Amino acid sequence: MKLVALTGGIGSGKSSVSERLAAGGALIVDADEVVRQLQQPGRTVFNAMVQRWGEAVVADDGTLNRAAVAGIVFGDKGELSALNAIVHPAVKAEMRVQTEAISDTTGVVVLDIPLLVEGGDDRRGASGVIVVDCPPEIAIERLMSFRGFDRSDAEARIAAQASREDRLAAADFVVDNSGDIANLDAEVERCWAWLETMPQTPWPPSTDRGSN
Repeated sequence: MKLVALTGGIGSGKSSVSERLAAGGALIVDADEVVRQLQQPGRTVFNAMVQRWGEAVVADDGTLNRAAVAGIVFGDKGELSALNAIVHPAVKAEMRVQTEAISDTTGVVVLDIPLLVEGGDDRRGASGVIVVDCPPEIAIERLMSFRGFDRSDAEARIAAQASREDRLAAADFVVDNSGDIANLDAEVERCWAWLETMPQTPWPPSTDRGSN
């Protein structure tokens, strides 16, 4: 397989890029979907979150109240760190299992990880990192227009993530999503051309090979 990681800040349009790559034949291992699975009632991540924050984060139907969680952690670095400590290791492990299950493909496998840079220098075995980028003001406008955030909430969500500079520094390929849909389509085509030049990715990652 050709294993790449895809990341981008909130409001960057990373999901739109992921959808286009999937439509072109890439297999997607989606961190957000893994999080949703692990946060189902009875799963270890759900239980750990309830243990820390109590019934305030449980909705009337017994599922996780994500809005309540967001209200607790965004703007509070300590609580955000606590959330990351609960969620990230479990998500990383599950994504590894899912990647292993499709590792015999010769096609493109995309690890869709919004918080890849926040996790430090860990590419999850990927041969390259694709960063979806746009100026922060455009991201804020998108969050306000399409997701109903007010400006202060949008700014807080962006501030809670890695800086644009740090994200770009981790990139092997940058998809510029500061324009319209036609521009994004052209950028994804450019990304596909780059992917075609990539060799197959050794698996398991080099840190695993040779270990007992």
